[in-house]
Amino acid sequence: MTGIRLGFALASCFALYSQSAPDLRFEVASVKATPQDRFGNTSISPYGTGRFTATNVTLEMLIELAFGMRDDQIQGAPGWLASEHYDLQAKAPDGVKLTYDELHAPLQTLLAERFKLATHCGSKEVSGYALVLAKGGVKLKEGKPGKTQPMILPNGVQAASIPIAVLAGMLTRVAGRPVVDKTGLSGNFNVKLQYAPANDPKSTLPSVFTALQEQAGLKLEATKVPYDVIIIDHVERVPIQD
Repeated sequence: MTGIRLGFALASCFALYSQSAPDLRFEVASVKATPQDRFGNTSISPYGTGRFTATNVTLEMLIELAFGMRDDQIQGAPGWLASEHYDLQAKAPDGVKLTYDELHAPLQTLLAERFKLATHCGSKEVSGYALVLAKGGVKLKEGKPGKTQPMILPNGVQAASIPIAVLAGMLTRVAGRPVVDKTGLSGNFNVKLQYAPANDPKSTLPSVFTALQEQAGLKLEATKVPYDVIIIDHVERVPIQD
């Protein structure tokens, strides 16, 4: 079954900024506009190698990757941000493996240098959900700390040994609204939820809301939640070349 493998930064916008530093940069990098005769599928290289490549990507996508945020968290963007396409090739210093988290800082630096991207952090209140304990308490088994690869499948989510805050991030994608952890739970848990795929009335599986209560002992309560955003102060359309 096809799933989405996710890297969750889950740090606030402000924490991501604090990780950036002048020495956290690519060793070499090339950024060029994608020729119109080569418009096609977008491709991004796998994480965890010494190189990062992105072909036929919008600047909006690159900003999402750089800050670990969704497109609806980018504010003040010019219309072309989601329509102009670029090809990027970059190499990290020797010995550096560009995982999802370790890609943030050098990519932020590159966008600032080549596109003169200037941003600041903000927050807005939006309709979302609070993840809270259901009656009877949590049903998830505790897991040991360690590296994990959360996955969102068409009919469920699964991950080994993750904090509840990471589960909240996964549910944000599933529920289509921001989810904040209000359970008060600490430690790591093993998660395996099965629920009906979106827009599948024939499925015999429960909704994600019911699955959470029955399988995890948690529930989503509709509420207003704070939502971190990146506000664009300045960005240029044509990338500067070395």
